[in-house]
Amino acid sequence: MLASWGDDERKLTDRVSVLVGAKNGSYPSGNSLLVRGDGESVVIDPSIDVIERGGVPIPVDAVLNSHSHEDHIACNGFFKNARVHIHDADLPGLQSIDGMMDIYGYQGKLRADFQKLICEQFHYTPRRDAVGFTDGHVFDLGGVKVEAVHLPGHTRGHSGFRISNDVFFLSDIDLTGFGPYYGDVWSDLEDFEDSLRRVREEDACWYVTFHHKGVIEGRARFVELVDSFRAVIDRRHEAMLEYLSEPRALEDLAEHRFIYRPHVDHVFVPAVERRSAELHVDRMLARGEAREVEPGRYLRT
Repeated sequence: MLASWGDDERKLTDRVSVLVGAKNGSYPSGNSLLVRGDGESVVIDPSIDVIERGGVPIPVDAVLNSHSHEDHIACNGFFKNARVHIHDADLPGLQSIDGMMDIYGYQGKLRADFQKLICEQFHYTPRRDAVGFTDGHVFDLGGVKVEAVHLPGHTRGHSGFRISNDVFFLSDIDLTGFGPYYGDVWSDLEDFEDSLRRVREEDACWYVTFHHKGVIEGRARFVELVDSFRAVIDRRHEAMLEYLSEPRALEDLAEHRFIYRPHVDHVFVPAVERRSAELHVDRMLARGEAREVEPGRYLRT
């Protein structure tokens, strides 16, 4: 179905436009990208706003997903006749709900509750026909090319998209004050930092985040935001180290909350806090900044 987005479709070039989600793409919404080619057109990360709007302004031949998280694949089932593509590493999340849940790593009641939320609120639809891509894959749409850039850490397959050197879609490298999210079993802190170093070298006219920031114009502003975003990791790390001035368990760090503010109430918060703390404690142990003083309890050295 075709739908008019009016002022909420922000055109960056004659080929690329942003479908701005509610509250500038604040979760659970997001900012999707439309790329118009002479031969084909694609939508990147169709958000739940697409369903609420009844579609997008043009027919699309393919859906490109940056990674397998619920808010980025919400409309995959809406485009039944379009091809679907995602990085090979995140392909299981599109093919089945079990594959999706394995990415998060939740178990028991949390797994059941979050699976229910994904299906009901985000319209999860398995796409067993989804096709994987790898780093550097180019989608030639005719007159415009979309290149996949593998930026893991958020998930194993998380990717950005370089569009004819004018636009770079950052997906969940969202450059907010919240900082990087690496709270899933499939998240990796070292990979995330490597991805931030890599993406910092991107030179484009416009950079687009799926959440919050939306469109960032110019490389100077982009680099400033990337550096601030990256600095959040170090602030979290130092705060956790300070907290380990007394012996603490991972559950203590999770309960203290170093990622989310106390008022944030999502079903997944405790699991995200624990996984994030685990990654930082692993880093502390590897660096000799902390030691395990008894099974499961850690102390700053």
